[in-house]
Amino acid sequence: MSAVPEAAAFDALRAQLSEAAAALADGPGALEGILLGIVDDVDRAVREPLEIFPVCHHSPASAIAMARRLREKRPKVVYLELCEDMAPLLSELRNCRLPVAVQAFASEVDGFPADWAPLSVVAPITEASAEYQAIAYALDTPGVELVLVDRSSDHVFQWQTRGTDSADVTEPTEPAEEAPPAEEEAGLHGDAVGVEIGDLRPRFAELEEHLLRHGRVRHWSEWWHQYVELPLGDSDHDTYRQVMLLIGSLFRRLAPGDARQTRVDEDRERYMWTRMREHLAASGTDAADCLYICGAFHAASRVEEFGVHGAATFEIGPPSASVWQHGLIPSSHAAIEAQFGLTPGSVSIAATQWTKNLRRTKVQPFRLVGQAGGKKTTRAGKAAVPALPEADGTPADQLSGFLRRPPVLDRLDEAELLGWSVEIVRAARRNGYLASTADAIAVFETSILLAGMRDRARPTPYDFQDAAITCIEKDTVPGRRDVRRIVEIMMGGDRIGQVGYDALPPLARDVHDRLAPLGLKLEQRGVQRALLDMASAPELERCSDVLWMLRHLLPYGAARAIMGERRLGERPIQESWDLALGTHQRALIELGYEGVSIEQVLEQRLRRRAYDPQATTADVLEAVENATLYLGSRRLVDELGTRALEVLETERSVDGAPEVLRRVRRLLAYYRTSEPVLPPWIESFVKTGYAHYCTLLPTAFTDEDAKVRQVAAMLGFLFSMEGLAVSLGCDRTQLELAFAQSHPREPAKVALLWAAQVQLGQLSRADLRARCDELLGNPLVVPAYPRHLSGFLHALEPVPQLADFVVEAVSNAFARLPDPVLLPWLPKLIGTLRSEGADLAPLLIREAGRIFPGRLDALDAWIPPWREGPDTAGPRSAGSAGAGAGSGAALLAAHPATCDALAGLLGCEGSWQTAEAAPSGALLAARHPDTAAALEVLLAGT
Repeated sequence: MSAVPEAAAFDALRAQLSEAAAALADGPGALEGILLGIVDDVDRAVREPLEIFPVCHHSPASAIAMARRLREKRPKVVYLELCEDMAPLLSELRNCRLPVAVQAFASEVDGFPADWAPLSVVAPITEASAEYQAIAYALDTPGVELVLVDRSSDHVFQWQTRGTDSADVTEPTEPAEEAPPAEEEAGLHGDAVGVEIGDLRPRFAELEEHLLRHGRVRHWSEWWHQYVELPLGDSDHDTYRQVMLLIGSLFRRLAPGDARQTRVDEDRERYMWTRMREHLAASGTDAADCLYICGAFHAASRVEEFGVHGAATFEIGPPSASVWQHGLIPSSHAAIEAQFGLTPGSVSIAATQWTKNLRRTKVQPFRLVGQAGGKKTTRAGKAAVPALPEADGTPADQLSGFLRRPPVLDRLDEAELLGWSVEIVRAARRNGYLASTADAIAVFETSILLAGMRDRARPTPYDFQDAAITCIEKDTVPGRRDVRRIVEIMMGGDRIGQVGYDALPPLARDVHDRLAPLGLKLEQRGVQRALLDMASAPELERCSDVLWMLRHLLPYGAARAIMGERRLGERPIQESWDLALGTHQRALIELGYEGVSIEQVLEQRLRRRAYDPQATTADVLEAVENATLYLGSRRLVDELGTRALEVLETERSVDGAPEVLRRVRRLLAYYRTSEPVLPPWIESFVKTGYAHYCTLLPTAFTDEDAKVRQVAAMLGFLFSMEGLAVSLGCDRTQLELAFAQSHPREPAKVALLWAAQVQLGQLSRADLRARCDELLGNPLVVPAYPRHLSGFLHALEPVPQLADFVVEAVSNAFARLPDPVLLPWLPKLIGTLRSEGADLAPLLIREAGRIFPGRLDALDAWIPPWREGPDTAGPRSAGSAGAGAGSGAALLAAHPATCDALAGLLGCEGSWQTAEAAPSGALLAARHPDTAAALEVLLAGT
């Protein structure tokens, strides 16, 4: 390489561009300034004593040029554009199978808006990327230091609003017709902010549209492959570097005038140059022995801090108080494409191009020693390629010759194209297409035709893809994959990375160790079936505990119970699980950022859920139940139970009453059977809940926003907890006053109030039946009668003894309601039972089965019990107190043993009289008619 005088390095190129600007713009002006400014940017970068190596993210040409340059230069210090706080994780890459992503994660934020949490930054790394070549060289070469110089993960969020920095978060901008990759693989990065080296894409929409139109391509990835990747794949170092600097400067100068975005870009460059100068000053390293690897967009920088001799005026602010965790998560080609807005399949095509470039150029790539997923290679520091001496001075102008040179038309590789055509037909057949040999020939010829129409002698993978879609897919897709996706798989497929066991956080390793008795390969992707027989292998019970906690913490599908369930007070004997921990490895790794064990993470999440400002009483009770089920921590349960009591006292709504009732009932049943006494918090909860719902009951009956189901749940709480609440010191007068103040107007709530009054003894069944008959007899009220029935259905929650009456009311409605009222109501009845009465329907059906005849031929002669006369109606037909006295006496006389037991319970003494006289039970019933009537009602409800 010959030295060129500094002043004359790019003079010839400047003269040519000035003439071109004058010709195109009809005189000097803005165009000349832009073109000459681009040359100045290139000239400034190549003259810098610290060699700048511009790259493009996941570019095979950049990776080849990087591997070649590292073997030639052998730098002692490698400065890499990557978040500086990610440096400790890079050595763990050797324990992973690429692609993977380095992640910084903060679950609790301090100094950022709360709705941003959790914060996550990822930097994906593939083998066909320049940054991986630099990392492998630096880590496996003795005496070489790798220094990350880009802003920290904390500064990424300090400097811009989340999701708006196109330099870090690249939103999909490819055409909408591109088929999206599988959702599972595309979501491996989640909603993390992506930091990449070499964000090289026009930010000027008109420029990109111009390039695509004149390049006769459909999207940016195809343009880059055709006009940059292929020409630079075999170029020398100086040509590669100057062309990349030219492209970076062009895109930068033609970017729209976004002041905020420009400020962020320039601050990143100031940050990196400040860090490099600090390191050079501290280490005393010669700048000539260093290599600075950054995106081409940032290599053509014009900030004052640029270069080792730049101004030292930039001050780096302190990080926030947020605590950041770091780790490696699995990545994939599809995840990279989805996060950075690349065309689906472009990263896979780049990986295939990388392999071709290695075979063609004979360049030996760098690879971390022990890297999973590949062949063993020699240490990078002992490569056979000798180091070449550096020439003094500035490299010669290579841009003039490159820009003048016509595009090289590669000779058609018929064997390769023929292999593609045969393979795509074979793959299409496997996916249900009726493809034949004729289709293979058509794909072959169409690929050549499309390449010719686009001024290409050799079809690219994108030309072949278009040809395959045209010739094979036609207008139908018989399987789950279309031809576009089949071509992507054939060209290399979506490679999915894996984080090795040694690179996992302690929590993930602990999960693998505790599930080892299952004998499964948990690191593999896909679903695996685990069978747990705790009766024959009691040690598997610990695995069951881990699996239930993982089911609660991880996304759906990571640990899915097929057989078995976890309930309060129950321990299953056998369980069956579908496990996909390898597929959901990222979620498991992110659990490790929150704690050192899954028990700790679960406790933190339950406590966070309970103390959330928006948490309801039902939410806190759910946390209490989960803490009892999965952790068995009495301390945590008491703490969360006390929190539930605090939340209940502050609630002024009854929206969560059904859930509160259901969970309190379960917890009470559990404590009554498993502990000698009730915990103090649940006793206080029952007392407070009784008084709380008594206070809200009158308002709930009249409030339009309070639904019937919620009011019924309140009544269910009051009636079912009444005995316990009174024993704990509550006054039943509160409940009576609440009903005295309740005056509902909605028909469903009116019926609910009637049912509650029956339960309290304020209304007899005869009076209730008379009111229903009155409603059916009033033509003005008949259209609203189905709404009354809806109230009676919900009344089964607080008053299940009314099941027989509800069956009677529904039967009368079917018999007496006119069709214009009955038929529209039936769908609503079914919907109500399915959505809100799933627990009540079995009670109603069981009662109907007891009342109605079991055989169809007996239906004609069957008389409903509520239509029987006084002599044949039996105990259920008596409604008044007087009737109840007589029928009660007959009932007591028919069951003397029961009568004696009841007399002894009430403290009554006496003996049975002779056969001529009435039995003592009958005399007792005659003396106490109210007690006899109450007993009749009690027996009728059992």
